[in-house]
Amino acid sequence: MLSSARVLAGLGFEALATSSGACAATFGRRDGAVTREEALAHARAIVEATDLPVSADLERCFADEPAGVAETIRLAAGVGLAGASVEDATGNPGQPLYRLEDAEERVRTAAEVARSLGVPFVLTARSENFLRGNPNLDDTIARLRAYEAAGADVLMAPGLPDLEAVRAVCAALSRPFNFMAGIKGKSFPIEDLAAAGVKRVSLATSLYRAAMTGLVDAACEVKERGTFGYVEKSLPTPEINRFMQ
Repeated sequence: MLSSARVLAGLGFEALATSSGACAATFGRRDGAVTREEALAHARAIVEATDLPVSADLERCFADEPAGVAETIRLAAGVGLAGASVEDATGNPGQPLYRLEDAEERVRTAAEVARSLGVPFVLTARSENFLRGNPNLDDTIARLRAYEAAGADVLMAPGLPDLEAVRAVCAALSRPFNFMAGIKGKSFPIEDLAAAGVKRVSLATSLYRAAMTGLVDAACEVKERGTFGYVEKSLPTPEINRFMQ
């Protein structure tokens, strides 16, 4: 994880973000199966790997109650993060989303803590409708507008189906919208996203999955064909190291 952060910094990216799914995968677990302590230790390591600002995917901030959300935001700032997200998914299959009133209060509490830190901290509020079985654009917009009013700096709604939906969301908001790339068929070019009003793009688990695809393809070549063609396609070590200086 540290080498990938340094490679991205070496390539000229201006900021980094963690992915809860990729973080969980580094522990050999599924998304959502990492503790707050583990997620924050992972975030701290990435913060310390480069000079770039880092925002963390902290899922539901590891708490149902606003007080727990507040504590997670305080701890996030304490490990050096420049921002973090709070989402309205509960982690409970029986009730996948928090009621709007509860979700709004969680965002408001997180925003109040973020403003009290004395250092810049960007709070991103996420509506998880399209990932949690409620692909309702009107409800998604209503939730995002409520989170904006509650003090979120950036709004996010992973899984929007098309650019028309992206445009509708961006037009309904006055604060920046973060688009999540990484879903097949729903990862639109940055030029098109910018034209639709998107201000920030995150990559979710897509870079991790791309790296693992390369690993699986190479391993299968060795096991099934007994050849090493992947070596010829790989960047030489000095080239990789150059990005990590």
